[in-house]
Amino acid sequence: MKSIIGFYLRQIVFWIILFTINRIIFLFYYKNLLITDQVPFMEVMQIFVYSFKLDISTISYILSFPFMLSFFSNPKTDKLLRKIIRIYSMLVFAIYQLISLGELQLYGEWKTKLSAKALVYLQKPDEVINSATNFELLSSLIIILLFSAGFYLLYNKLIYRHKLPYFNIIKPIHYARQILIAFLIFGGIRGGYQAIPITTSQSYFSQHDILNITAVNPAYNLTFSVIDYGQIENQNIFTTIDKEKAKEIVKQLHRVEKDTTISITNCEKPNIVIVLLESWSGDMIESLGGLKGVTPEFRRLEEEGLLFTNFYATANRSQQAMASIFAGIPGIPVTTLSDHPEKYASVNSLVGDLNEANYYTSYFFGGKLIYGNMKSFLVANSFDLLVEQDDIKKDYPSGKLGIHDEYMFDYFESNLSEMPQPFFANIFTVSSHSPYDFPGDRPFKNYKLEQDFVNSVYYTDKCLGEFFDKAKQSGYWDSTLFIVIADHSHNSPLNHPVQSFKYHKIPLLFLGGALKDDFKNIKNDKLCSNVDITTTILKQIKLPADKFFWSKDIFNPYSPQFAYFELNNGFGWKRNFGEQVLSIKDNYYYIREVNDSLKTQLDMEGKAYLQYWFDEFMSY
Repeated sequence: MKSIIGFYLRQIVFWIILFTINRIIFLFYYKNLLITDQVPFMEVMQIFVYSFKLDISTISYILSFPFMLSFFSNPKTDKLLRKIIRIYSMLVFAIYQLISLGELQLYGEWKTKLSAKALVYLQKPDEVINSATNFELLSSLIIILLFSAGFYLLYNKLIYRHKLPYFNIIKPIHYARQILIAFLIFGGIRGGYQAIPITTSQSYFSQHDILNITAVNPAYNLTFSVIDYGQIENQNIFTTIDKEKAKEIVKQLHRVEKDTTISITNCEKPNIVIVLLESWSGDMIESLGGLKGVTPEFRRLEEEGLLFTNFYATANRSQQAMASIFAGIPGIPVTTLSDHPEKYASVNSLVGDLNEANYYTSYFFGGKLIYGNMKSFLVANSFDLLVEQDDIKKDYPSGKLGIHDEYMFDYFESNLSEMPQPFFANIFTVSSHSPYDFPGDRPFKNYKLEQDFVNSVYYTDKCLGEFFDKAKQSGYWDSTLFIVIADHSHNSPLNHPVQSFKYHKIPLLFLGGALKDDFKNIKNDKLCSNVDITTTILKQIKLPADKFFWSKDIFNPYSPQFAYFELNNGFGWKRNFGEQVLSIKDNYYYIREVNDSLKTQLDMEGKAYLQYWFDEFMSY
């Protein structure tokens, strides 16, 4: 067993040394950026802490091949297998060095990590060479040669000269040993056996993006970037009509006859609080045609607010909701914005605009933001305060995914009372996400489908009511507009197909002391979606929103009415005169409810919308 531990431990040490030296070179190469940004030395040192888990995941992938070869290890094959593993390791080393070197040169120009998009430039290597100075080319060559020689010697001394641990096919203990190693390698790959596998967000920790860039393992990042990019196939797979025609249709769809709005607030610069409810389907809201009695507190709040009854999510993932709300962009099939951090700089930011307008911006989440790579996107948005579970020092009761909602709401409310005004504050709940290990009652016992989910929403609803009861007693209440919204929908006992607008309906409720009395206990049936939140917020506080093309002001009487959601192979498109859900790949309509005279218009609008949006996303 000692030889087994030594074998894998030496491998881990070898790769950690490699990763660490590359990071040091990167930091030294861009030391002027660190000095310009006045990055504290201790914050720079945190890179080596936050990079560790992703490095271990990368190493675990690398060790998968030597592990498979270990089944053939015996005294007769030892020398051959050690040579094969050395060749393999040096090949991986060479690939990693090329990635690191490419990133070293790329960052100064693009301020991003090396991605699949950047690899397109390798199709024309002469352009890459011509864009670099002779010194850069020479220094790169020297680095490669020195590293190759140095790490080859290190590998021979640290790993190659040691015999492999033998595997005896007739000894049961050796099978048990291999199973244990497989268990550890798999756990290393996914970052442990917690509910959420590791993502590049694990290494995001700083407002200084260069530190995050340095912390994220370049080989890990590029591998998954290539996988994502390969799905898109480097072309718009949703092209169905002429490109100029699609552009014309979409521009016409977003044309606003008059740029005006109806003010719903009684103060000029109200505080804005978004309560983002995990997975709350419209089926949980009785006023939206949902189940009775599941959200009594929400129903009580409706009497104090403005409820939209025809409101939809553009996608099915939390990270896509973040992009819709904070960047004003729709959901996209095949991939998500958070899987492409290199695109962050190309999208506009609601948070950035509010920061410039002297709003204090914050985001609170009781879980871990590595889920869906959300943290990288949120960090890129430059919130003044970003809080997740690990940042909260109090020992609140928690489930597998994070702090239970009742405690997180309390923590959030206490922070609101201390924030400088005006503020833009966000809380994202967690308890209505599986595994539904929330505390409290489970009164709904008769549903055969999604019973745990229904009970979890009932629990969060109770927490929501208690939160607002406390907020009403606060000093900030009278000047605050609350926006209660779901990130996306969820299956329910009503069992709507995911390829339907009934499934994608979610709640949107405006309330608070800053809401004018004329808008209290009112229902609005305007057709809209969560991508419209961005422009709507900006217009209410009299800020320009022209750059958020995909987002509409829902309080402008002249705004067009439509809603869209993405499918992995198509889209849903809804207008006041009809709706359809289409798989473009299969040319199959899941739903097509529209008069024959308007079928062509509905079809062309939906296809143009997705095609034009996908073209724009690919251009970021």
